[in-house]
Parts: sequence; structure tokens; C-alpha cells
Amino acid sequence: MLRCVCFTILGLLGFAAPAITAAEPEIVSVRKIWDAGKHNAFTDLIRWRDKWYCTFREADAHVGGDGRLRVLESADGDQWESVALVTEEGIDLRDPKLSITPDDRLMINAGGSVYEGTNLLGRQPRVAFSEDGRHWTAPQRLLTEGEWLWRVTWHKGRAYGVTYNAALRSTAAAKEAAKTGQVSPGPAEWKLKLVSSADGVNYELVTHLDVPGHPNETTVRFLSDGEMVALVRREGGDTFGWIGRSPAPYTQWTWHKTQHRLGGPNFIQLPSGDLWAAGRSYPGGAKTVLARMTADGDYAPVLTFPSGGDTSYPGLVWHDNLLWMSYYSSHEGKSAIYLAKVKLP
Repeated sequence: MLRCVCFTILGLLGFAAPAITAAEPEIVSVRKIWDAGKHNAFTDLIRWRDKWYCTFREADAHVGGDGRLRVLESADGDQWESVALVTEEGIDLRDPKLSITPDDRLMINAGGSVYEGTNLLGRQPRVAFSEDGRHWTAPQRLLTEGEWLWRVTWHKGRAYGVTYNAALRSTAAAKEAAKTGQVSPGPAEWKLKLVSSADGVNYELVTHLDVPGHPNETTVRFLSDGEMVALVRREGGDTFGWIGRSPAPYTQWTWHKTQHRLGGPNFIQLPSGDLWAAGRSYPGGAKTVLARMTADGDYAPVLTFPSGGDTSYPGLVWHDNLLWMSYYSSHEGKSAIYLAKVKLP
């Protein structure tokens, strides 16, 4: 059993009021819940069967090596116990994301990369399932070689997620070069693909998403009326994140560009209908931030967490009128896993 190293903001540790409001978001507490691995990163958080589960990657460094997926369990959010370690020999398992299947199992989807040193040789998404949070099926391959299915969200019995394949950029560029006679083709765009699945294993294409600028990490969520909203990281052009929205069946999208570069994007809709996002902020050095968000493209960071260096990739859960957020950071020297509680206006 791991007992948390913790500190509080404004002496509010142990806060238990059933209803709380604030003019601006306010950190209630931040706790370091794990730092046993050499490099601990890329978190997600979920509440299932009245317990908390946090997953993340453990490895020797940010890139390369055989990453393993650690799963922590807690009954109260204060004391955490490691209950599982999902591994695959020769594979760097990365960016684990938690969800709950329609038949009430826990599911982790993750990237499965193959490295030679820090050189990426290939990758393909993986999925694993658990009926108790402690025992997990062996990672199973999804989609095709080169894809990255970053996060899925379940809605009306189906898992929806966005996948991308950066290798298609060079393929498209080579084809174009052959047509024009170019010797050294420049980078070409690739498209995001929205996919869905009834079982979390077999996915089918819903539509391509026309987001330029080398889009990649994408979180999709569903509003109370069933509309889908997507928050997309972009690494090309101006690098500003994009926000899209679409009614069912999710083939007609409206897109808005934010005015912020973001990494490890995640967001959540509260019972009030408000959207709150979290991820990496870049100006002045990497930090993990919380941002106000709307489906029409507004994204405004309003709160910075104790963080720096190698950081971000938050998991978000709304519970007991508090926003619970896992994230990782190296601001204390070693990349470690943190749990924050935030009261929102």
C-alpha cells in the first residue's frame, strides 16, 4: 500500500462540503501518488464500482524502451495501491486511457510502439480488459500497423475515437513527388479518422476529419443532446489546437481554431453543461493547465498546476462536486504522478 505524499493549497485538505462554488477555479489539493518508476508519465483516471483507478506508463525515459502500464487503485483517493502491471515483451505501451464498457468491464486502450533506441520502427494500438481492475487480458492489437487510436469514449453502446497515421504523410508525399518529378518531396498532410466499435476491438470508419497541420492526439466527448465534440492537438502550421462539433451520425463537422497550442488534450462536461479542458501549455515553458472551453472554439487557460518540464496528459473525473485530475510532471526533479482536486465556479 502506498501512502500519498501530499500538500494542500489554502489549508483545504480534507475538504468535504457537499456543494461548493468559486468565482474562479481553485486548487483544493495536489498529491503525489506515485514515483516508483524511473519515468512515470501519460496518465488517465476513472471511478468504477466506487473505487478510483489511475493508469500511466512506466519506462526508463520519455521515449524508447519497453513501456509498461501501471494500474493504481484507491478506495478514498488518499491511499493508493499498485494492483496491476500490463506488459508486452518488445513493445513500448504508451498513453493508456481508461473507459468502462457497456458490460461493466474496465478497458485500457494504448499505443504499442517498437523502438530501436529512440528511433520509432512501428506502432499499432492495443487494448486490454479487466473484470476486477486487477487482472487484465493480454494486450490485443487494434486497427492496422501505423495507426494510433489515442482515446475512446463510449456512447450508446459504442466506443468512438480518433486515430491517425503519420506514416501516410510520407506515402502521400512520395506519390505526389512521383507525379511532379520532385526529388525531395516536402511533408504532406494526413487526415484524422473517426472510428467506432461495438466491442472495443473491431473498429469501423465513421468519417475522415479535415483538420490540417499534422493533427494527432484527440479527445472526443458527447454533450447531453448527443452532439460530439472533439479537441485536437496540431503540430504543424500555427500549432494551435482545434475544436470541432458534429451531430449524429458524426459525419458533418464544424471546426474552430483556438488561440493556444496544447498537448495531451482532455476535457469533460459537468452536470451544469459547462466544458472544462486540461492539458499542456507551452508559453514560458511547459506547464499543466486547466482551461475554460466551449464547443464553438473557446479555449482559455485559467489555472496552472504545480508542474513543469516533462508534464501534462491529465485524466479528468467529476465527483462530489469536485474536479479530480491526474497528471504527471517533472517539476520536482523526477517525473511523477499527481492527483489534484479543484473546485469550479
